[in-house]
Amino acid sequence: MSGLRIQTPDEAFEDDTELDRSLRPRRLDDFVGQEGLKDQLSVSIAAAKLRGEALDHVLLAGPPGLGKTSLAQILASELEVPFVQTAGPALERKADIAAFLGALEPRSIFFVDEIHRLSRALEETFYPAMEDRKLPITVGQGAGARVMDVPLPPFTLVGATTRAGLLTTPLRDRFGIQHRLEPYAGPELAAIIHRSAHILGCAIDEGGASAIARRSRGTPRVANRLLKRVRDYADVRAAGVVDSASADAALEMLGIDDLGLDPLDRELLSAICTKFDGGPVGLSTLAITVSEESDTIEDVYEPYLLQCGFIKRTPRGRVATSRAYAHLGLAAPPERDQGLF
Repeated sequence: MSGLRIQTPDEAFEDDTELDRSLRPRRLDDFVGQEGLKDQLSVSIAAAKLRGEALDHVLLAGPPGLGKTSLAQILASELEVPFVQTAGPALERKADIAAFLGALEPRSIFFVDEIHRLSRALEETFYPAMEDRKLPITVGQGAGARVMDVPLPPFTLVGATTRAGLLTTPLRDRFGIQHRLEPYAGPELAAIIHRSAHILGCAIDEGGASAIARRSRGTPRVANRLLKRVRDYADVRAAGVVDSASADAALEMLGIDDLGLDPLDRELLSAICTKFDGGPVGLSTLAITVSEESDTIEDVYEPYLLQCGFIKRTPRGRVATSRAYAHLGLAAPPERDQGLF
């Protein structure tokens, strides 16, 4: 069965083959930010442990890199139960889901990343499992076929999605705990950077942490990635200390500007502003222009450009705003200054 991975709470954090995993918080108290969600989860975890029950099903939504997978692992660690992980695209048949659910131990955390990519038929397989802890299985074929309900142990389904709008209402309503993770503020990112630097054994001051946080697009994953690149620069050219000057120099070398835009972000904006006169331009045309996949532009690059107010979506395509022109150092067309776009 593809995609299966079962870990005890401790084993979920002992795999050090990837540096990113070592930077993940292990306990809810170590998780920075998302205070409302943490309060909600802490109460639910304590209640589940008090009653000896499985935690209610949890749906975590939000952009990539905000900590959905980390929170799922933290739930398993806090509850001291096994952690089972897969992803929506890996579940292709009902038999795949049956194999996962049938192998669960009582109160396990079953984490399905990108759950919105499940087919509608597979979604329906989860309904009786989530509500009644039963798995309907068809036995036989043709007129002699019959449906048997296989009992399941109590478990917690944790679904993560970057596109909550693609979930059907019946599936979404079966999650008792639902929360959307929001981008992080600068001080929260700086705290995450300090924690990661301590784990990495990297000397960093407040100026260095702030410089990295400012360019991290409100995303801890981006902050940790930039920290590792700045650490490389500091070790080679700045006596191993990440301060404001070394962070600025390293990020400038990487092409990351003061708002966190990378070369492709600026290429996208420049294409709209200069090659298409500010738009509107269709997504597929824009993708061909910058030699990138449409899905990557829409899911990875465009959300942050929208947050910054550099582009906007219209029925006819993407349009650059006057802020985009100002950021690129270009003169905006008079129409945009007059608010006609």
